[in-house]
Amino acid sequence: MTKILKLPAWQLALISGVLVGFSYPPLRLGFLIWIGLIPLIHIILNSKPKNVAVFAFLASITANFISLYWIGLNSGAGYIPVFASLIGAVLYLGLFWSAFGYLVAFIEAKKSWGLLVIPFAWVAMELIRSIGPLGFPWINLALTQTQYLPMIQIADITGSYGISFWILLLNVGLYKVLMSKNKQRYLLFVGAIFLMIFVYGEFRINKFSVIDGETISLVITQPNINPDEKWEPELRDENFRLMHTLLDSAINLKPDIILWPESAVPAYLRLSNHRRTPIVQKLAKQNIPLLSGTIDRIIGDDGVKKYYNGSIFIQPDGKMKMYHKIHLVPFAEYIPLSDKFTILKKLNFGQANFAQGNEFTVFNLNSIGFSNVICYESSIPQIVRGLIKNGAQFLTIQANDGWLGKSSGPFQHFELSKLRAVENRVPIVRCANTGISGVVDQTGSVSNKVPLGIKSVSKIDIIPSNQHTFYTKNGELFANLCIFITLGIFVLIWFKRLKY
Repeated sequence: MTKILKLPAWQLALISGVLVGFSYPPLRLGFLIWIGLIPLIHIILNSKPKNVAVFAFLASITANFISLYWIGLNSGAGYIPVFASLIGAVLYLGLFWSAFGYLVAFIEAKKSWGLLVIPFAWVAMELIRSIGPLGFPWINLALTQTQYLPMIQIADITGSYGISFWILLLNVGLYKVLMSKNKQRYLLFVGAIFLMIFVYGEFRINKFSVIDGETISLVITQPNINPDEKWEPELRDENFRLMHTLLDSAINLKPDIILWPESAVPAYLRLSNHRRTPIVQKLAKQNIPLLSGTIDRIIGDDGVKKYYNGSIFIQPDGKMKMYHKIHLVPFAEYIPLSDKFTILKKLNFGQANFAQGNEFTVFNLNSIGFSNVICYESSIPQIVRGLIKNGAQFLTIQANDGWLGKSSGPFQHFELSKLRAVENRVPIVRCANTGISGVVDQTGSVSNKVPLGIKSVSKIDIIPSNQHTFYTKNGELFANLCIFITLGIFVLIWFKRLKY
């Protein structure tokens, strides 16, 4: 590989981008990320900061085009808006790699501390990239390791950002192996990092492989309805008939609760008595509740209507409780800042204009608390942590990835569930319209997986968790520490620069 590092910087940037891009699911090439950033590291340590910013940007857009191409395949909007969203996302995300590269190159140029700061600066970059309405933690490097369960168990302490940290440590260590005369010392360093992560992972997997407690039975309903056709007026009755048929099958399995996916039926279930009543009547006969995705509408005191992407928990006695999605997908479910500048709602990219929920809702099932997140929210660690910390003992995910066909998107989306399960040590039940549905236990192990494009009604059992991990209690303590260390080093060097 030392010969490769002699290539021009733009070629090294492309190589890093390709290696990182192909590390993400569904390709089982996660090991590529262990060396994927070495070419970029070489650029950072041997180029001027301004040049590094450009090459890091090139590496990023290469990696993100490969791993996120599915953004441009969304069938829920027109070709031009969808393609524009892909280009916009890739360019936007590239800015973060560019800033990371510039910062580390600046530190290297002034103090030769570049290698030391790289793991901390990368984690700081990922955390900053996850903040705000345009936050996108989906693409964090932790996602590349979900096929290697022992290697993600550290997330119950550090969150998923700790996984990114050790990945960067491996890249830094292997870079030193390539460039140093004392290769043995750095090989021992790399081996020690890998061994510690693996041993801790095996220890935690063994601990959580056998869990005692009360068993909850659930039925996952995967109706496999084309989302482009669900709300067509001439097809609504047909879709309801299908959901009632699947409901009958689910009730016959006599679970503790039945799950329907995101926006399961073309109606406002909370408001539509004539659609909801037949469902409640069926639930009442066997005393089984239902959690369904639904669109909701609330009219404020000022007469303004607000629409929500939500989920409704319907009890057999007809009582209801709602959850409104907290983190909406920008430019798909709403236009950012449209709540402050209402004129933005007139823009039409094929998006919905949902309002944002603000409650970490916990439902109660036989005295056991559980919570639900909707689709993209499963990529946001802070939302899941907030729900668990608020009393949820297991988590359900309602999703509709039918817009993305059989691209990489649905596969990556499912893999994110493993990270959330390990971070908080709770079982997660995923119910998706067209797939992928299934169960993820506290170690990230998957069972009862229902693939894409299959109509299914399946009964599963889980054991809720009643303990909180270090991560659940303390949140992004590790990632915030990385930001503090990175900024501390930068400020120290900057003030010394001013002094002289």
